[in-house]
Amino acid sequence: MTAETTFEAERHRLLMVAYRIVGVWGDAEDIVQETWLRWSAADHSRIERPAAWLTTVATRLAIDSLRSARHQRETYVGPWLPEPIDTTAGPEQITELADTLTFGFLVALEQLTPVDRAVFVLREVFDVPFAEIADVVDKSEANCRQIAKRARERVNEDRPVSHSGGNGSVQMLLNACMGAAMMGDVDALEKLFADDVLLISDGGPNRHAARRPIIGPQRVTRFVSVIAGRLSADVGANFVEVNGKPGVVLTEDGQPMLSLTIEPNATHDLVRRIWIVLNPDKLAAITNPPFAGR
Repeated sequence: MTAETTFEAERHRLLMVAYRIVGVWGDAEDIVQETWLRWSAADHSRIERPAAWLTTVATRLAIDSLRSARHQRETYVGPWLPEPIDTTAGPEQITELADTLTFGFLVALEQLTPVDRAVFVLREVFDVPFAEIADVVDKSEANCRQIAKRARERVNEDRPVSHSGGNGSVQMLLNACMGAAMMGDVDALEKLFADDVLLISDGGPNRHAARRPIIGPQRVTRFVSVIAGRLSADVGANFVEVNGKPGVVLTEDGQPMLSLTIEPNATHDLVRRIWIVLNPDKLAAITNPPFAGR
């Protein structure tokens, strides 16, 4: 097997590792490209386990990238959300690990330090042995076990245990919300929201969005209704799979205006979380699905 063939066999997994750590698809692609350059320059005769070597390099680059991005995210205008990706045409691995690509999961990971996030992703998502993770992050195996345990507890704090339903029920709930919003049926829309519903919108420095999270059925209904009321008749709604779950992308003149995803409550009958990305710099992986044609 050639060096290029070996790398290509690992490329998708490296992208998925990097994206879950940094939350930005463009950055994940840059990380994997840099990993390829280092792999090309390496002495392959001295590398016994290429997959582990590549994972180590990509993860360390991702940790460094996230550390550099922390200040930018802390000074970001309004809430910062991950970059959404269109996974409609994603490979089988996407379906198998869809729950660890959702906005709910990625937003929860934002609570963690770069190293803790890397440890958690490697262990909980990709089932990498703690002995290997210890080498990646240069910590003891016992320390990595403790990091993973603490990270798991923090990530699970804000994630409801699902008792029923799946993507089908999420799609129905999303359809109902979009229908009520576009029809201007405020009462019907409010009834679709859980008591603890929370909406976060990311517009960045150039798009108008709520600068703080919006909490509660009445306030969320008001905000969604205002957005829907401002849409022109030329706006199109494309229902696609966003980060492994049903989502919708609004477009105008062929260009994406926003990406919207939801998370249901435990019984899948009410909306618990809404994430709206309006920042045009974050909609590239929605415009150009990363897995299309692969």
